[in-house]
Amino acid sequence: MSSFALLGVAHLLPLPGTPSSTFDLDSITRRALDDIRVLHDAGFQGAVLENFGDAPFRAGSVSPHIVAMMSVIAYQIRTHVPKNFQLGINVLRNDARAAMAVASSVNADFIRVNVHIGAAWTDQGLIEGTAYETLQYKNQLRSSVKIAADVLVKHAAPAGVNDIEILAKDTYFRGKAQTLIVTGSRTG
Repeated sequence: MSSFALLGVAHLLPLPGTPSSTFDLDSITRRALDDIRVLHDAGFQGAVLENFGDAPFRAGSVSPHIVAMMSVIAYQIRTHVPKNFQLGINVLRNDARAAMAVASSVNADFIRVNVHIGAAWTDQGLIEGTAYETLQYKNQLRSSVKIAADVLVKHAAPAGVNDIEILAKDTYFRGKAQTLIVTGSRTG
């Protein structure tokens, strides 16, 4: 990612097998492609693809079919959008390993990790960062995918240190995230 890229987010419709699912994979893929094209045509340099429609989320690992479906959708985006359009993957809620698998398989540019280091109280309970495991898995895959990590992730309260400067430094230096994300307290 460049230092000042304008990135959007493509929120997937609820994937099959999730509590709110009413769509088939083809419909979800078409909608995601339409959303990405709109962002591209509006001048955005990239987008994060995330399974936001799957709410309510599970803390930790998602089911294997979520990884498979997100890989199919991300591959279609990579196939139909110019290569200079940066693509990121976020598998909610906080499945960095799944995001790394999807991103590495489709040559995405980066993953977004909501809680990379430390821990946060969320509507899914306590979510703990897995920076070591994420970096180890990236290394095992010999992946060039970058890690973009939230500092004070939205929809959460930090469990422990809440000083944004300390958290940002720890996320970058100790967690080895290449990019830091700072958002408001809620989506939208």
